[in-house]
Amino acid sequence: MGLIHIELFATLDLVGQAPGGPDEDPSGFPFGGWQAPLLDETAGAQVGAAYEGTDALLLGRRTYDIFAAYWPHQEGGEDDDIATLFNRVPKYVASRGTPDLSWAGSTRLGPDLAGAVREIRERHEHIKVVGSLNLVQTLLREKLFDRLDLWVHPIVLGVGKKVFDGGAVPTNLTLLEPPAAGPKGTVYLRYGLADGIPATGDMSAPDRGTGSDG
Repeated sequence: MGLIHIELFATLDLVGQAPGGPDEDPSGFPFGGWQAPLLDETAGAQVGAAYEGTDALLLGRRTYDIFAAYWPHQEGGEDDDIATLFNRVPKYVASRGTPDLSWAGSTRLGPDLAGAVREIRERHEHIKVVGSLNLVQTLLREKLFDRLDLWVHPIVLGVGKKVFDGGAVPTNLTLLEPPAAGPKGTVYLRYGLADGIPATGDMSAPDRGTGSDG
């Protein structure tokens, strides 16, 4: 069975809406393109490494439309490696409408999204989910992911769609490698899905693990 990797760029208050540009998701959001001033070579290298081994993309409708308009024209340019990868691998689109699937290798998923994602897992080894916040909410709710790569940027916006915005359920995660920080303050966190749900305790209890004999 393949692995589903969610790739997300977020602010410190975990807004994930429209990091790439003002026209990415303009529905009343005043900070489209907030990520651009914070990009650096460290983050670029991390993003490139994160896509190694990808053999399928799983995208929401809005992200798909943006990618389909951009990546087919980027081979041979500065982002040739990612463009070549994205243009080559199958693209699966979660949409209630009828998207234009002219980007080679694109397939629209049916109304049973959870079932379709499970089928994709059987066909591919490393499936990447990029952006696509509405789709991510479903994947979080159904626990249909294996890894969450989160780039946290040192800004607070106070408005916008959140990474965990109504789709999350109680879930344990495990840190897969030490956090990495770039020169502009962006922190890269890589988590894996873990068993069980969060536990609770009482910090005031005498046996709370302080090492004291009483």
